Amino acid sequence: MAQREQVSLFGEILDWMVAPLLLLWPMSVALTWIVAQGIANRPYDHELGELTHEVAAQVTAQIGALSSATRQGAPQGPAGGRAEREIEGVMARLLRSDEETRVYYQVLGQRGELVAGDAELPVPLDQPAGSAAVRYRDEEMNDEPVRVAYLWLSPAGGEGGGPLVQVAETLEKRSRLATEIIKGVILPQFVILPLAVGLVWLALARGIRPLAELQQRIRRRDNTDLSPIEERGVPEEVAPLVRAINDLLQRLDQSISAQRHFLADAAHQLKTPLAGLRTQAEIAEREIDRGQGDPYALKHTLQQIAVGSQRAAHTVNQLLAMARAEDREQALRRESVDLAALVRETVRDFVPKAMDKRIDLGYEGPEGAHALTVQAQPVLLRELVRNLVDNALQYTPDGGTVTARVVEDPFGQVAVLQVEDSGPGIPTSEREQVFRPFYRTLGTGVDGTGLGLAIVQEIVQHHGAEISVEDAHPRAGAGNGANAPGALFTVRFPAGSAAPPQQQQHRPG
Repeated sequence: MAQREQVSLFGEILDWMVAPLLLLWPMSVALTWIVAQGIANRPYDHELGELTHEVAAQVTAQIGALSSATRQGAPQGPAGGRAEREIEGVMARLLRSDEETRVYYQVLGQRGELVAGDAELPVPLDQPAGSAAVRYRDEEMNDEPVRVAYLWLSPAGGEGGGPLVQVAETLEKRSRLATEIIKGVILPQFVILPLAVGLVWLALARGIRPLAELQQRIRRRDNTDLSPIEERGVPEEVAPLVRAINDLLQRLDQSISAQRHFLADAAHQLKTPLAGLRTQAEIAEREIDRGQGDPYALKHTLQQIAVGSQRAAHTVNQLLAMARAEDREQALRRESVDLAALVRETVRDFVPKAMDKRIDLGYEGPEGAHALTVQAQPVLLRELVRNLVDNALQYTPDGGTVTARVVEDPFGQVAVLQVEDSGPGIPTSEREQVFRPFYRTLGTGVDGTGLGLAIVQEIVQHHGAEISVEDAHPRAGAGNGANAPGALFTVRFPAGSAAPPQQQQHRPG
């Protein structure tokens, strides 16, 4: 999966604040243009409507005069031409075009014939006869947009369609007024918008200043300072992050302290056998230099060196096992492991050691391939079983009994591993402490590293299992021999899959 590119919090916030402004600004310009067009049209439409009413009044008067002359027997042709000329004269006086705006007009009779004006002016589709209201529409005249005000007059005699009066003007004055309005609104925005962006930038810089101060406080810390970060001066939104960091620092401090304690104990554990090796080697060297070396004494010295080296090697192996047990990444690589088979193999590996101490070492549990399967890391699970069995053999006196047992839950929820011995047992007050690194129960006389059960605890935690310790023989008294209570370690694993067990017992030791 591709790693996400690192982003700037300041840049993200600035983008989300400035981007809407830049997106809304063109919308504001468009809305301003629409509103400006409406504002510019309103006064000029009113003026154009008043002019249409005046033209309609003059047309009504001239049409009335024409009708009177016709009733008196005057020739219609000369009278009609005179009426048209008089209307055109009135229109010339009323419709004074300036150099910028051109005005057109049209007068149609009751039958739709042209009485006066421009024949090219389009006729409206609606014909609300008898309506005295001026109507407006947009048209084109000679490939030029115009604004038209038109009025239908009442028909003479109350029958048929009435005369139509239309007055149109070009849009130069309207466009100029709309442009002036837009300039008055938009031009200040060119100053306000950069100023707003600058203020947003300053506000963000001031707002994230506490983060920069917190960063400097953390950078000035010594690399060994794991004390909590003070929440003084930290913004409320950042306080949860600071508390989370403090919690991490606390856990890190505890982990480092545990590691220091572990290293100190490990150094102490390695120091003793190494010092013994050096001492025995010096003794052997002096004996040889004096030429008085007794072969039996020299052999004893070499045996002590071998024992010391074995003890040091065992301590190193236990430390490596502890490191593997603490490796969470390795613990996550799990697979199906046959717990019963693994326990049987481990018991067979410890048979020679059990025979040296005359200990009856045995296995109880299911047989067969995949008799009881759990999801685990194989190496760590084997290390867990080895340490439990080795610990039991260490603390069981000669002639005692150690049993490794695998028990399947009939409900299929857990798989149980038990290691039982006939040793002195563990006092109730020490049962939690025995899982600490380098802790050994006093008074047992057993020479060990004190790491075995700590390794077991780490592996148990990584596998989501549970471990408990109790007396193997609760009614037995304290002490050694047959009356010893013994110890029973029980580990419960979440079961992976299991086949019906064939319960058998083996005592190879």
